[in-house]
Order: sequence, then C-alpha cells, then structure tokens
Amino acid sequence: MRGPLIAGAAALLVAALQPLPAHAKPPQRESASVVAVVFTEIEKRLIREYYAGGAHAEDIDSLPPGIRKKLARGKPLPPGIAKRFLPGALESQLPVHAGTVRRVVGGDVVLVAAATGVILDILFDVIKH
Repeated sequence: MRGPLIAGAAALLVAALQPLPAHAKPPQRESASVVAVVFTEIEKRLIREYYAGGAHAEDIDSLPPGIRKKLARGKPLPPGIAKRFLPGALESQLPVHAGTVRRVVGGDVVLVAAATGVILDILFDVIKH
C-alpha cells in the first residue's frame, strides 16, 4: 500500500519542480487589500464650499496650460511647480489620511503621497480666479 502512495507523492514532487512554460505566469499570492486614497465626498464638499465665490482666491496664480496637462493621478507633481498648503482653517476641518498631504496648485487641489510626491487625487477648478 505504501508503494503507490510514495510513487504518487514522488510524481507530484517532480511535477511541482518542473519549470513553467514561458507563456505561463507564476501563481501570485493574495496581497493585503489595497485601498486607494482619494478625496472623500465630505472633503470635496468642504473644499468647494470654502473656495465658493472666489473669496479666498485673490493670491492664487493660474497654471500654464502645458503644466496643467501634466497633473494626473499616478504621476508625480511636476518639478518646480508652485504649490501651497491648504489654509489652516480649511485643513482643520478635513479628515487625516496618513502619509498624504493636500496642496493647492493653481486653481486645483491635489492629494499627494507625502513620501513619493505622486498625485493620488485631484479636484480640478476648485478655486475660481
């Protein structure tokens, strides 16, 4: 009885050690769930309400069109781009996202990964000039 069991185990071991064909992908482990960090609906509402009517837009400069086109999720903020912190009165109302910072870039508000500078989310045209 042991003979067939050992032969079967040996066959499985040999099959497991065979290299995968070039077109086959190796099995991947299930990773921990990845949660994308984006502006919540509450954040969007609070930010838009704060800047509504242009009351806080007097010292905000527009971005040149070529630079503005480079603002995209998953890309780093363009180097040398003028960016500002959100006003403290607004920032204090917003939830904290660990490892992120919010910046004002032209008339837009961006959520950026603090460690990499990669844009996670953008609210376009929030600040009217």
